[in-house]
Amino acid sequence: MPDLPAPQDATEAALFSECWDAVLSYADLCTAGSTAAAQLAREAFAQGIREVREAEATTVRAAGRRSSRLPRIPLLLTAVRTTAAAWEEGGQGHRLDPDLRLWLHSENAARFTGPPLSRPVALRGLRDLQQADAELLWLAEAESLPLPLVARRLGLDAATAADELAQVRGFFRDRCHRNHLDSPMDAECRSYARLLDAVTRSPAADTPDDLSKHLATCVRCAEAAACLRLHGGGLPGALTGGVLGWGGLAYLERRRRAAEARLGPGRPDGPDGPDAGGDPADATGRARATRNGLLVAAVLVSGLALAVSLMPFGGTDADSAIRTGTDPGPVADPGPYPPAAPAPSASASASSSATGSGPAPSGTLQPPSEGPQDPAKPDPDPEPQGSTTATAPAAPTAPRTTASSRPAVCHAAYDLVNQWPAGFQATVTVATTEPLDSWRVAFTFEDGQHVTQMWDADVSQNGPRVTATAADYNKTVPAGGKLAFGFIASWNGTNSPPSDITLNGHSCTTG
Repeated sequence: MPDLPAPQDATEAALFSECWDAVLSYADLCTAGSTAAAQLAREAFAQGIREVREAEATTVRAAGRRSSRLPRIPLLLTAVRTTAAAWEEGGQGHRLDPDLRLWLHSENAARFTGPPLSRPVALRGLRDLQQADAELLWLAEAESLPLPLVARRLGLDAATAADELAQVRGFFRDRCHRNHLDSPMDAECRSYARLLDAVTRSPAADTPDDLSKHLATCVRCAEAAACLRLHGGGLPGALTGGVLGWGGLAYLERRRRAAEARLGPGRPDGPDGPDAGGDPADATGRARATRNGLLVAAVLVSGLALAVSLMPFGGTDADSAIRTGTDPGPVADPGPYPPAAPAPSASASASSSATGSGPAPSGTLQPPSEGPQDPAKPDPDPEPQGSTTATAPAAPTAPRTTASSRPAVCHAAYDLVNQWPAGFQATVTVATTEPLDSWRVAFTFEDGQHVTQMWDADVSQNGPRVTATAADYNKTVPAGGKLAFGFIASWNGTNSPPSDITLNGHSCTTG
């Protein structure tokens, strides 16, 4: 089994991390088992990277002239298809999906290797776009990524990304229309070509009955119609079907599910986002109502806290538990856990004097306080600061609930996706039992690994401790949901998995 090529620089390392998941996803569709999928993905990825390097070198030698080639991800995906065809010819067809084997021996597969003018118009139209435009179209339509994330990856202005995407869609439509007219076609198809262009330009235009009957029987004209009709939501399927040939719609569905699992329902252009359709005024009203509801809830909580503070407390265990504040706060709180200890109140000082338990001497390691966090003292994922000798505290008036007795609120999974001599790619997935308004995941590397790039989160590293903070588009995670992010890091000698994974300061179970 061939090893994956090592990235030559940081730009190529970013390319590897961006494309590998897509290649493996499509390879899994094309094969009959996970082992075969991994091998097919490796072989195709190595072949595709060689093609990318050759194309970029040719562009440099040609003094900046644009080479007609696919964007990086679809180029690597077509390498999966061609590698699968080579397996079929080389006697390894039994490792491929049976439907793919049938397709490889059909006329549909021959179109992708035949004369250029006979290839699908979507494939030719994507090749004809400028490289940056083609990347934008594929990431937004086929990979189902939200526009803010696409803009960040491509270095675009997030405020104008939607306008740029609409313009690129128009460019793609024009290329597909021209390629359709250039395609070899019979007299009947040619007679409908200009009518097809006119009908697909407007969402309100009715399709004549004779054209509908023709599209029902002519595959190539139907493919062109799907590329020309930008309204109706059929462009992603037309794009993946025209580029991949076999398994385009299945791949599209997988990428949509992967994006939803990675970004969650809070993604900016998800079903709950402002781009979901409807009146913008309604979205504004909903946002205002949400803010008002939060204000009302804050007032009610403050009033309840005031009422509780004025109530006379007895000596029961329940009262003592309330007084000690055993609730550490919701896991959605982005502040450190345990929170900073609040200043002692007069009643608490009197209670301490009555029980004979005063403040601990200076230099004593205090038990973690579980009161409200002081917002003036932000502390991302606090760690032990040196070694301190702890003294035995006085017997408390009521039993405390320690952090170790709390049920786990999160479960973390670490996946080593790929590794090469000087670096590796990995993903971290955390399932939470409680809803999150924001999140911060931290973990510790024991072998000197250093994170060089991270996506779907903002990264900071202090020695062996790595902290990943939610991006703007994936802060919200529902109860029972998952959050995920990936990264590229360097390593030397040993590459052990990280330890002590926490979510907003809570230790997560692993395994």
